[in-house]
Amino acid sequence: MTTTAFKEPVAQAPSGAAAREPRRRTGRLRRASLPYLLLLPALLLELLVHLVPMVIGIVMSFKELTQFYIRDWSTAPWSGLGNYKVSVDFDAPVGDALLHSFFVTVGFTLLSVALCWLIGTAAAICMQDTFRGRGLLRALFLVPYALPVYAAVITWVFMFQHDNGLVNHVLHDQLHLTGKPSFWLIGDNSFYALLTVSVWKGWPFAFLIVMAGLQNIPRELYEAAALDGAGTWQQIRRITLPSLRPVNQVLVLVLFLWTFNDFNTPYVLFGKSAPEAADLISVHIYQASFVTWNFGTGSAMSVLLLLFLLVVTGGYLLFTSRGRRAADV
Repeated sequence: MTTTAFKEPVAQAPSGAAAREPRRRTGRLRRASLPYLLLLPALLLELLVHLVPMVIGIVMSFKELTQFYIRDWSTAPWSGLGNYKVSVDFDAPVGDALLHSFFVTVGFTLLSVALCWLIGTAAAICMQDTFRGRGLLRALFLVPYALPVYAAVITWVFMFQHDNGLVNHVLHDQLHLTGKPSFWLIGDNSFYALLTVSVWKGWPFAFLIVMAGLQNIPRELYEAAALDGAGTWQQIRRITLPSLRPVNQVLVLVLFLWTFNDFNTPYVLFGKSAPEAADLISVHIYQASFVTWNFGTGSAMSVLLLLFLLVVTGGYLLFTSRGRRAADV
């Protein structure tokens, strides 16, 4: 009887393709992680510049942080929701002043955003057609947006001077529209002065964004509408504005957030103490923190402002997204 010996299969050496597979996976992993590595420095700077101060400000809002604890603010006693209760107690002087500042800021923001959008859109539509000198006018329109904020606002401060300012010289001495020179940087006129500077500084940005959006509208639509007998206003109403709706939705939100949070313009225009008629909430929080030395209350006001802007932004995005879905259907 004979037996047959079975030999175990001999393992073959890995082929060249199999040996290169781990290298390919490593290469794909490196390529996939490269964008995140490039974004890492920007994310770290964003963390240090915005997120860390935001967290510190939220912590400070729960502390009774006054001038007595500035040297070591971590030793300030906890006040819980005390700072928030003081801020929203509208029967008390602090809460009443904050509510007044809030209403002034809302009115100022709505007027400024509306005028910036209206002037910017009108200028962009006028610059849509080709004519001699269009490039020069576009460059001149962008000058207020390109100028440094402090230099531009300081120039307006000199123009609003009571005795030798350009505004009173034109309105009173040249055009005789006022009975006497007006005080533009104090009293009720301070609101109109602030609104003028804000619109002058902000409408070129709206002009730039709308002008870029107009480049995506095919000229054939206007030509077809003109052949059908549509006038200029009908073309703007039926073609231009509906086509610019996505651009305007983003533009209005950005203008609202920028204007509502604007601190540089009123601070340079009026100084540390803004008039009551132009008491924007950004300057009001600054006064509550750095003038009265009550950093806990000022931080609580800042957190309330942040929550308000988050709610408004979320509601606006939800409303516009529903509008887009309804238009698509």
